[in-house]
Amino acid sequence: QVQLVESGGGLVQAGGSLRLSCAAPGSSFRANAVAWHRQAPGQQRELVAIITAGGITNVANSVKGRFTISRDNARNTINLQMNSLKPEDTAVYYCYAGSPYNAWGRGTQVTVSS
Repeated sequence: QVQLVESGGGLVQAGGSLRLSCAAPGSSFRANAVAWHRQAPGQQRELVAIITAGGITNVANSVKGRFTISRDNARNTINLQMNSLKPEDTAVYYCYAGSPYNAWGRGTQVTVSS
């Protein structure tokens, strides 16, 4: 079973930036759609951004203009660049790789202080 590993989370002040990465050691993302989701305490998990195997991207309205999802095929990672962070972006961020993997990572905590 494919294992996904997220990294790059942390504590940042409002207005700051973080870059999250999702890796799949021993596997390749090239043929997968991959998405970033997030879940804040007491709330449902929500889709933040997605990138298809062909490189088409889409982001949630709440992060449009601030977050960018991208592929790094050389490093076999999917990255989420998060700029102009707000306290409401505080959540655990999860990576999800679509078919045929259908796998979730364990998440990385992002905390934005006001």
